[in-house]
Amino acid sequence: MLSRWLILTAIILACILVPFALFEGPVTRWVTAFLAQPQAPWILGFAIAGLLAADVLLPVPSSIVSIGAGALLGFGGGLIASTTGMTLGCVVGYWLGLRAARRPAERLLGSGEMAKLERAQTLFGEWIVLFLRPVPVLAEASVVFAGMGNMRFPRFLAITTLANLLISAGYAWMGAFVESSRH
Repeated sequence: MLSRWLILTAIILACILVPFALFEGPVTRWVTAFLAQPQAPWILGFAIAGLLAADVLLPVPSSIVSIGAGALLGFGGGLIASTTGMTLGCVVGYWLGLRAARRPAERLLGSGEMAKLERAQTLFGEWIVLFLRPVPVLAEASVVFAGMGNMRFPRFLAITTLANLLISAGYAWMGAFVESSRH
């Protein structure tokens, strides 16, 4: 059964890593160019939140985007845009795990193994999601597994929002600090 878990994990990681391998360069160049263009703050805020929400599916350079949010929108605006986008990305990942990955995973693993995943989510899932939020690739995989394991959504949302708020605060502060140092 371990081999089936490895296959499932490899498939989920491949779904995250293959877009990075194929599109990281062009997406990073586009994001950098977009952030360098003058935009109205509300457009920047929505664009930043949208980019970060798409990070679970696309190779968005989230640290660059979140630091840029602080530089372009100030600490408060950057914090709001970054936290909102990261949290929306978590919701997308959770939904993909719950709706798109759960059924194929159950066919691959069987209902007994899925029940084990649900028990593991109940015991450790919140800590796993919390501690993996700042880790590239594993952050996205953890939210997909949280959905697959049917983690209670209100608890999932509270934990990811708190973690994203803390991460975003650091990035927004860095961006705002660098921007204020330039003047």
